[in-house]
Amino acid sequence: MGFITKYSREIVLSFLLIGLYLIFRTTNLLGLPIFTDEAIYLRWAQIALNDANWRFISLTDGKQPMFVWAVMVLMKFIDEPLLAGRAVSVITGIFTMIGLWLLSFELFKKKEVAFFSVALYIFSPFAQVYDRMALYESMVGALVVWATYVSIILVRTLRIDVAYTVGFIIGVGALTKTNAFFSLYSLPFTLLLLQYTKKDLMKKLLRWIGLAAIVLVITQVFYMVLRLSPFFHIIEQKNNLFVLPISEWIQNPFQYSIGNGRGLLMWFYEYLTIFYTSLIVISFLFIKYFWREKIMLLLYVLFPLAGLIVLGRIVFPRYLFPMMLMLLPIASWSLYFISENIQKYLKLKGTKRYLLYAALTVLFAGYPAYISYSVIYDPVNAKIANPDNGQYVNNWTAGWGVKETVAYLQQESKSGPIFVGSNGTFGLMPASLEIYLKDNKNVTIKGYWPPEDTLPKEVLDSAKVRPTYFVLYQPQVPAIEQYPLDLVLEKKTGKAPYSFRLYKVRAQ
Repeated sequence: MGFITKYSREIVLSFLLIGLYLIFRTTNLLGLPIFTDEAIYLRWAQIALNDANWRFISLTDGKQPMFVWAVMVLMKFIDEPLLAGRAVSVITGIFTMIGLWLLSFELFKKKEVAFFSVALYIFSPFAQVYDRMALYESMVGALVVWATYVSIILVRTLRIDVAYTVGFIIGVGALTKTNAFFSLYSLPFTLLLLQYTKKDLMKKLLRWIGLAAIVLVITQVFYMVLRLSPFFHIIEQKNNLFVLPISEWIQNPFQYSIGNGRGLLMWFYEYLTIFYTSLIVISFLFIKYFWREKIMLLLYVLFPLAGLIVLGRIVFPRYLFPMMLMLLPIASWSLYFISENIQKYLKLKGTKRYLLYAALTVLFAGYPAYISYSVIYDPVNAKIANPDNGQYVNNWTAGWGVKETVAYLQQESKSGPIFVGSNGTFGLMPASLEIYLKDNKNVTIKGYWPPEDTLPKEVLDSAKVRPTYFVLYQPQVPAIEQYPLDLVLEKKTGKAPYSFRLYKVRAQ
């Protein structure tokens, strides 16, 4: 009871923030249609759940399996596959929120900064997008935040048990996504926070190097688990599609740099908005305190960002998400510093002080919160980064019409066997249909690619003996008017000039 009384305000505020987080992240959680990558990951999770021999199925596409394993576990308890997948991201977002609180407090030694950091995270449009989708990014972000926090504890305590913990966290990150390795590569930046005297500098530095070696070994032990799969080598092949090998980079070091730099910085700004960006700028230009802490966090951003700019072959906004999280404590420190100076000037105390905190949070996070709100209720027009808006909402990769198609096919299959074809063999089709119709013995699903001037012979033959349907959702379909098809349902693809269509095939 003494603890509760002493920290009653902190406890109440913590519950309020958790409640606010859940409102923002779970409201209309299934409102956004299933995205291509979500369909792939969910189908992998289903297969892995039902067949232990395929627990490493994600490696067939060069993806680490940790996220798929987490989805697989939740699928045991949640019947709706898309909800199970997105729930994983909601849960990992909670861990990110807790990690940000601890990281901010450890660096800036103020509970107010820690709570500001959590508030900025809740309202962040970047976090709003990725904590609500069945993608890897939310889990990677949580692991990066925790790895950073415990790495700081390591450099300040130089304890071997902390080194084990850092290795464990980064190791789990290595089983999640390749970019989690940046937490390992960035470890030397924490030396900015090493506390030493002239007499013990070398001793402490050598001890840190030994502990960092332990972190490296543990991380590699975790990563070696993936070698149990014969598909391990595909990870490197997949990485080379998105990242230039050094041998190729040497031949033309700057072939992608200008475009990457322009795009990545623009996406950063679009997601941070002018409000979060201004807080970060204020922290460096006008606040002289905690320089080492701020520079360390900035290096955790600039190092991987520079890698993406120089070596990135194909880049997306989602690669920036873990970096953005490192900027929130810096922005929160500015918010606290501004509030403290206003309080001193106006001589505010008691309740007025907390009202000021709330007012400043609304001032700097109000617009980001509005964008996050629009992600829930108006995703088609939400002002998020253009590539994400296109991929997740307003392009053929977004599964507008999948829900309606599944419902229709389930109803039709009650009368007997049906056959469903689609223009796609990997991705949204046929995976999104298989996710929901895999256990329906009356439904046969098959994908075809590339599209041709006529429907596949197998589809035409099927139409002669049973109800046969065909899904078209990509724009590049030649001579569709020549196909023997009758439109069953159509769903517009966001603001794109095409739509998701389900047809019934006419018997010839």
